[in-house]
Amino acid sequence: MESLCLLLLVVGAFAADVVDPNTCTTFPCLIFNDEFDFLDHDVWEHEITMTGGGNFEFEVYVNNRSVSYTRDSTLFIKPELTENWKGDGFISSGELNLWGMNGRGDVCTANQNFGCERVGNAIDVVNPVMSARLRSLPGFAVKYGRIEVRAQMPRGDWLWPAVWLLPQYWPYGAWPASGEIDILESRGNDDYGDQGNQYGGTTLHWGPHFPLNFYDKTTVHYVANDGSFADSFHVWRVDWTSDKMDYYVDDVLVMTVDPGTSFWDFSGVESEGYGYDNPWVAGEKMAPFDQKFYFILNLAVGGTNGFFPDEIVANPAKPWSNTSPQAFLDFWNGRDSWLPSWEQGEGRISEGAALQIDYIKVWKMTSVDE
Repeated sequence: MESLCLLLLVVGAFAADVVDPNTCTTFPCLIFNDEFDFLDHDVWEHEITMTGGGNFEFEVYVNNRSVSYTRDSTLFIKPELTENWKGDGFISSGELNLWGMNGRGDVCTANQNFGCERVGNAIDVVNPVMSARLRSLPGFAVKYGRIEVRAQMPRGDWLWPAVWLLPQYWPYGAWPASGEIDILESRGNDDYGDQGNQYGGTTLHWGPHFPLNFYDKTTVHYVANDGSFADSFHVWRVDWTSDKMDYYVDDVLVMTVDPGTSFWDFSGVESEGYGYDNPWVAGEKMAPFDQKFYFILNLAVGGTNGFFPDEIVANPAKPWSNTSPQAFLDFWNGRDSWLPSWEQGEGRISEGAALQIDYIKVWKMTSVDE
């Protein structure tokens, strides 16, 4: 007899299928499956904000089918120039108001750093690029299981694609105390030292408080097996249990995270004498990664947090400095150097500059991990 979870998946074959893990009777049990036959707004919420993800990125996230759409069972998140929509000169003189009034999909989702309303001037310009960031909140969250993502990274200078997860409830406190799971990140540049689109990264962020983040103990970088993550689709997989997390790229194990007794002991905070309390003392071995996390799919642009280091020699050269007080303007003024890599000879921004996701699947692997 087929398991109940598989039966429910057949009934909703064209939607983003979400199954209550408690109904699973055989394992592995597919509890989430989105093959992006269409954009399921019951699962995916568009974040709407100019806040820059805490990294002072250059994009504004909007809900519009020109930048986030599905076709041929693929989700595309594609950048667009703000002035292509708002008119020449808008970013240096116009007002962009995202407050909205109609609820989910229309109302600003993050006001941090003037994220809901900005007025441009000659120096402090409005975010010059529009893009999208989707989250499965409250549509779906997962604790333990197998996560698989098939995706192709964008090609285009200073593009920053990511598929990642954040805590549903933040039970251990503000970031990074409750953790962050970065399944995949990349950079769109063809020629950016050892950090171009030939390379990818997977990271866990965790620590008792900001800025004490021990991500450097749980991060790995790798090279595409066909030369570039922007040339074809690749498969990222996480096997996440109550004991450890195994990360695979195209079925090759690239990182195992086993904290031993706990992430607190793994961090070495106590032995270093920082004097902080353990925020995970009431958690399981994998705390803070012992709770439900939701998905985020986004395409960011630039930023000044150091994800695009100044010291790496790029071709063409990076048009802004991470210490510049007018990084948005510097980036925009350098568009003759980066925009052709987005257009890729098409005269308009190419789908080659889009983050493309073929599917996301999640399995519950055993009846033990809840």
